[in-house]
Amino acid sequence: MEQEYLNVGKIINTHGIKGEVKVKRITDFEERFEKGNVLYWRNQDQGPILELTISSHRIHKGFDLLSFEGYPTVNEVEPLKNGMLLVDKDNSGTLYEDEFYFHEIIGCYVYTTAGNYVGIIKEILTPGANDVWVVEREGKGDALIPYIEDVVTVIDVTKKSVIIEPMEGLLD
Repeated sequence: MEQEYLNVGKIINTHGIKGEVKVKRITDFEERFEKGNVLYWRNQDQGPILELTISSHRIHKGFDLLSFEGYPTVNEVEPLKNGMLLVDKDNSGTLYEDEFYFHEIIGCYVYTTAGNYVGIIKEILTPGANDVWVVEREGKGDALIPYIEDVVTVIDVTKKSVIIEPMEGLLD
C-alpha cells in the first residue's frame, strides 16, 4: 500500500547562508518542527519524496525557520524552495474532541445558521490568537471566518459541512 502524507508547511524561501529555510506553516501542531523530528519533502510536480531530519527550529517574523541535518549551507537548501513539507499520515498526532486537521476543514462547504450557502473553505490562516478560514465565494471576494466559538457553531467533517453564525459585517 502506498504511503499517505499530510502537508504541514511550504518552504517559501531560504534564510541566511547557514542552510535555514523559511516555512509557511500549515499545521497547528507546534511539536511538528522540533529538533530530531523527521519530515518529508516533495516538490510541486509530485516528484520523489525526500526524508529530512530537523536540526534546528526557530520563529522569525511569524514564520518558522528550519534547518535540516546534512544541509549546512544555503546552496544545499536552495533546491527545496517551493516544496511542501509533509508528515506520514499514520504519524499525524492525536486530536482531542472538537479538534480537526487542516485537511479535514479545507474543502468543507460553509452555510449560515439561517441555511444560506456561503462558499468552500480553501485555506486556513494561522495569524495568532485564532485561526482564520478563507472561504471562496462565487461572484464575491473571499470571506475570512474567524475560528471562534461565537462564529463557528457546527463542524461535520464527514459531511464536509460547516455552519457559522456570522457576526455583523462578516459576509459583507
